Amino acid sequence: MNILFVADIFGSPGRRAVRDLLPELVSSMGIDFLIANVENAAAGFGVTKDILEELKSLGVECMTSGNHIWDRREVLPVLDQEPLLLRPHNYPPGVPGCGAKLFRTRAGVPIGVLNLMGRVFMNDIECPFRVADREIATMRDQTKVIFVDFHAEAMAEKIALCWYLDGRVSAVVGTHTHVQTADERIFPNGTGYITDAGMTGPHDSVIGVQKELAIRKFLTQLPTRFEPATGDVKLHGVHLDVDETTGRCRHIERVAMDLDSTPGSGGS
Repeated sequence: MNILFVADIFGSPGRRAVRDLLPELVSSMGIDFLIANVENAAAGFGVTKDILEELKSLGVECMTSGNHIWDRREVLPVLDQEPLLLRPHNYPPGVPGCGAKLFRTRAGVPIGVLNLMGRVFMNDIECPFRVADREIATMRDQTKVIFVDFHAEAMAEKIALCWYLDGRVSAVVGTHTHVQTADERIFPNGTGYITDAGMTGPHDSVIGVQKELAIRKFLTQLPTRFEPATGDVKLHGVHLDVDETTGRCRHIERVAMDLDSTPGSGGS
């Protein structure tokens, strides 16, 4: 099974990269299932129902997220209504939506997707390790192919989770930092791993934000309204080849494609 994960889509530049680059990428790689992290898809903060519909129309079959999924209150009811949208599963009971679901490829092959969030330098929510134990045990009764989007800040926490889950899931792919790491590998028991898949959006920026605004914030420590940058747009992600029978990852590679190298038009 060929799985493509599109890293954190940031604002309209990121959506433009998905719209313009994704069809050829999916075709050339023979992708069977397409996942994208969408928590920054609306002007860099959150996502809207219209954007979800846009991404669905482009072939995205599962949408993961992270701490910014709560940035737009209008999406809260959508979390209970949109079956393709996940939020980190280790938020406490009573939070809208869920983060663990079984999907099927167009050929009917089951695939489990689990969205988790780290706790180091982030919100003190439920333990992602213990939540993973519970959900993976349930999923493995239905499929051996399980993909984990681990939305976390600390590299050590991401690597530790992969060692903990090695052999029980097909992949642990890190998100959140928006900087693609060059440490993709397959762990001894068959779990594919990368610390961070990167960012689909403007790289002439500070992790997607206009660099002048980010620098001003660091210099003054005053509240600053961040706006998405527009230039040097890239599509980042990771491609995995997974054995459908065993769930073991056979191959993992980074994806990095340039949309353009000049500043684009504004937008949100």
